[in-house]
Amino acid sequence: MNQFVPAGHPPIKPRKIGVLLLNLGTPDATDYWSVRRYLKEFLSDRRVIEAPRWLWWPILNGIILSTRPQKTGANYERIWDKERNESPLRVITRAQADKLQAAFSADENVIVDYAMRYGNPSTRSGIEKLKDAGCDRILLFPLYPQYSATTTATANDKAFDTLKTLRWQPAVRTVPAYFDDPAYTAALAKSITDGIAKLDFAPDLVITSYHGMPKSYLEKGDPYHCQCVKTTRLVREYLGWSEDRIMVTFQSRFGRAEWLQPYTDETLKALPGKGIKKVAILAPAFSADCIETLEEIAITGEEEFMGAGGKRYAYIPCLNDSPEGMGMIETVVRRELAGWL
Repeated sequence: MNQFVPAGHPPIKPRKIGVLLLNLGTPDATDYWSVRRYLKEFLSDRRVIEAPRWLWWPILNGIILSTRPQKTGANYERIWDKERNESPLRVITRAQADKLQAAFSADENVIVDYAMRYGNPSTRSGIEKLKDAGCDRILLFPLYPQYSATTTATANDKAFDTLKTLRWQPAVRTVPAYFDDPAYTAALAKSITDGIAKLDFAPDLVITSYHGMPKSYLEKGDPYHCQCVKTTRLVREYLGWSEDRIMVTFQSRFGRAEWLQPYTDETLKALPGKGIKKVAILAPAFSADCIETLEEIAITGEEEFMGAGGKRYAYIPCLNDSPEGMGMIETVVRRELAGWL
């Protein structure tokens, strides 16, 4: 082909297909300034905080960014991967990308990488890296099973912001929400049965704790709540369980506004008083374990439940880079790449 290229023409690389796994993000370290930079980027996102700027900006810069980095940094310290000196989210997301690349080892035209909406490696660097490697088609895979404007949409927004700056844009596809995908349901159900099988007690109740959002976002049309409820229902039906064996809760709220209910923390504190003293809990909205699962649910959640009179508590990990989790991701990617391969 190169004999038809005029002299002096910029080099043309063989055409490749890129797959970019997109996750939420992480600070680079647990110190005040690293966490502050991360929180400022995250909490400045208009998709995440919809309050008017004139109201939110003084609160964010005058109060939250002065006090919250210390507390958040201390929480990251509780779950930080000291060996790699990275957050578990980055370690796991990288492993997911590496294993997905290995699954496409027979196809040299596919290049897999990962990026973060907030922090590093940035979405821009991920797209530029794939483009520099010759990718003229890129599949964006926001790693959120349930769609929300606060997660999937803002991840895509960041990618499109990069595309707007490129003279030669690659063709782009985005992976739709896969909350009801049979492969996801099966993988989630297996993680629950395997997780329970490893316990030395039988849970009175299994809790599926999803990241929360202000109730007003639901009222404005965000489908997240409905998709979370459907995920748990499909898993329950797949397992053949009765409705009273598994429930949905929502975590991670802050501020004074009403968020999606029931709240995970309040539920954990109330259950022992209702005679439910042995629970297992998982977080299906997260594709990789992170501070919201490892610190908020696995550690603080247990403290809240046991402090209220609970007897046994177990956290079931996210799908992460498990064989079931990676099989599900590969299934979704191959389906979305159909026609490109």
